[in-house]
Amino acid sequence: MTFRMPPEWAPHERTWMAWPGPNTTFSSSEELAESRAAWASVARAVRRFEPVTVVHGPGQSASARALLGPDIELVERELDDAWMRDIGPTFVTDGSQLAAVDWVFNGWGAQDWATWDHDAKIASHVADLAGVPVHSSPLVNEGGGIHVDGEGTVLLTETVQLGPERNPGWTKERVEAEIHAKLGTTKAIWLKRGLAADYPPHGYGTLGHVDIVAAFAGPGVVVVHAQPDPDHPDHKPCQENVEFLRTQTDAKGRRLQVVEVQAPTKTREEDGGWADYSYINHYLCNGGVVLCSFDDPRDELAAGTFRRLFPDRTVTLVDARTIFAGGGGIHCITQQQPKV
Repeated sequence: MTFRMPPEWAPHERTWMAWPGPNTTFSSSEELAESRAAWASVARAVRRFEPVTVVHGPGQSASARALLGPDIELVERELDDAWMRDIGPTFVTDGSQLAAVDWVFNGWGAQDWATWDHDAKIASHVADLAGVPVHSSPLVNEGGGIHVDGEGTVLLTETVQLGPERNPGWTKERVEAEIHAKLGTTKAIWLKRGLAADYPPHGYGTLGHVDIVAAFAGPGVVVVHAQPDPDHPDHKPCQENVEFLRTQTDAKGRRLQVVEVQAPTKTREEDGGWADYSYINHYLCNGGVVLCSFDDPRDELAAGTFRRLFPDRTVTLVDARTIFAGGGGIHCITQQQPKV
């Protein structure tokens, strides 16, 4: 049997997360405390629907337990950062057993603010904790750089897997062959790039992860970030993404149904830089949707969209502004382990 990555809406065994520790991303004690509170809010929201395991660094169990409460499992491993979507494994299944894809992790393209000696080993640690075999890949990739429909289609961005910071010399054909081999997909849909704030010199970023731009919400259905402000650098690229995706078919030959989700009205971070606040970076768990909120008038509009898309799930809004200040969102700090 071929191993494949199930869609995020398939049943989960649990969710994996990592606990923020002192590093470049959380450079002050105040930032670290705020980040831990934000990560804990997400963990508790997910725990309403399924088990959660949080990996923390040495000596950090007390701080984690105090904020997470008694019903979230804690395990200790060396960590550099706290973005489990990217440093953790991508779980795949052949229908009867589970395995974990261990991509090469190099700090989101060896960026000068990142360290990754420990994080590069987290995928294999999580696989060991989950008791599943590892499928190692030579591709430099992260979980936030892929999104699948579970029926053969994967969304990618050219500036991630094809970027010289990650995979110099790799052709599109070679990347697709490796992605398909590991995820059980047969068709890749490539977006040109991610959001503007995801690239230098805007601070911490991934160089274009797809999971903040577009995501499958069901077979043949894609939610896409829309930036209605014509002055925002993401306005035109987002329009182009929508137009492009409307011309695409999935691996089953279905024309994609594209659902635009408008960005929050807040277009700038507190420091004045352009914000990449996005509702696309949500997380699906058993019976729930954990959705980014930004204390913004469009929060409830986005929640309504996701309620219509997932009528059998409870939509929970969690303030994600602190997480975005660190370079990601709710999807970036969670990683699902599918139920077999």
